[in-house]
Amino acid sequence: MARTKEFDPDAALQSALELFWQRGYEATSLTDLVEHLGIARASLYATFGSKRELYLKALERYGEQGDVRIVEELSQPGPALPAVRALVRRFADEATRDVLRRGCFVTNTAVELAAHDAAAARRVGESWHALETALVSALMRARAQGELPAGRDPVALARMLMVLMQGMRVVGKADPGPARLRDAAAQALSLLD
Repeated sequence: MARTKEFDPDAALQSALELFWQRGYEATSLTDLVEHLGIARASLYATFGSKRELYLKALERYGEQGDVRIVEELSQPGPALPAVRALVRRFADEATRDVLRRGCFVTNTAVELAAHDAAAARRVGESWHALETALVSALMRARAQGELPAGRDPVALARMLMVLMQGMRVVGKADPGPARLRDAAAQALSLLD
């Protein structure tokens, strides 16, 4: 007879996400995970597979949570440019207020793993594609509504903003001084005028 799980796998995944987000993949050992999640090593393997598989599941969850929020923010009816501006400013503000210096879990994964882990790179790419697509849609709507000058390319602008926003997350981890990030955001947003 199979034993029933004595822990909530969903809560354990969320807890693993938090630990990986704070420490990164390499700096998080299996022992750290077992202690942090409060489950046996065998239960961790039986439920999630390897440490790498658990990391990828945590990364997927993080992406789903953040991507949905951004799409919702940029898809609201009415003027589109205020939502784009607010999103870029929020990324800058969050990067300056990140007292734990966690940054963005997706961006952290890109820096730590994407160069040598195809599955991690794929998940990073999916998240960045979702962000870029949401920005393209909002900017196309803004152009159609007359908020964005007709000569502006929504795709190129969305790509530039996505790269800037991810870069702000990296810079914020090392130097969270607000002036640098807010100035960069302001300059990028001036291209929307």
